[in-house]
Amino acid sequence: MARVALVTGGTRGIGAAICKALKAAGYRVAASYAGNDAAAQKFKDETGIPVFKWDVSSFDECAAGIKLVEAELGPVEILVNNAGITKDAMLHRMKPEQWTAVINTNLGSLFNMCRPLIEGMRERNFGRIVNISSINGQKGQMGQSNYSAAKAGEIGFTKALAQENAKKGITVNAICPGYINTEMVQAVPKDVLEKSILPLIPAGRLGEPEEIARCVVFLASDDAGFISGSTLSANGGQVMM
Repeated sequence: MARVALVTGGTRGIGAAICKALKAAGYRVAASYAGNDAAAQKFKDETGIPVFKWDVSSFDECAAGIKLVEAELGPVEILVNNAGITKDAMLHRMKPEQWTAVINTNLGSLFNMCRPLIEGMRERNFGRIVNISSINGQKGQMGQSNYSAAKAGEIGFTKALAQENAKKGITVNAICPGYINTEMVQAVPKDVLEKSILPLIPAGRLGEPEEIARCVVFLASDDAGFISGSTLSANGGQVMM
């Protein structure tokens, strides 16, 4: 029977590409989302992938949502923590709620999602957890102290959880995308993109969501069973760690 994969923030952008790639690879896929009902319904209609709505910053909502997914599809064996938000501001102007919202959604969600699932993965002696971090968690970014801190925290979480569960057949890895051609990047003014962003990318272009999705499919596969605690940079050569 096909393994079940759950992707948070899975109905748009990189998350949607990940869901589609996992389904094409033979997994039974579920996508969670936070609030855009219209986009989620469109995604479901187009792909046939079931969608589930909950707030990943809430432990109780994650636990309840996971129960719904497993009741419909079976035990979750592949988890992709992709959901994330930005609330950018220079630190001297950042409001406490901007800090808290980003930390809770981008970093707290890893605990909220992994904790309800990890015991089942350990009992079955198999699991794949892929955390979507960011280039800005590796190098930092002005105006994103909250986002950079959360994404750097994801890398530390990945390494610790990988060590805890390696003997149980569970791998935990992080992917750090660079600038990817999503709605968020498309909203950047064209002159800023062409003059300030693209010149920093040796590849000379933005990445595509499907390129990140292919990284996830590999890390979720049996072929990647000896890779754990790793950080995979997919940024066109912009930052080399």
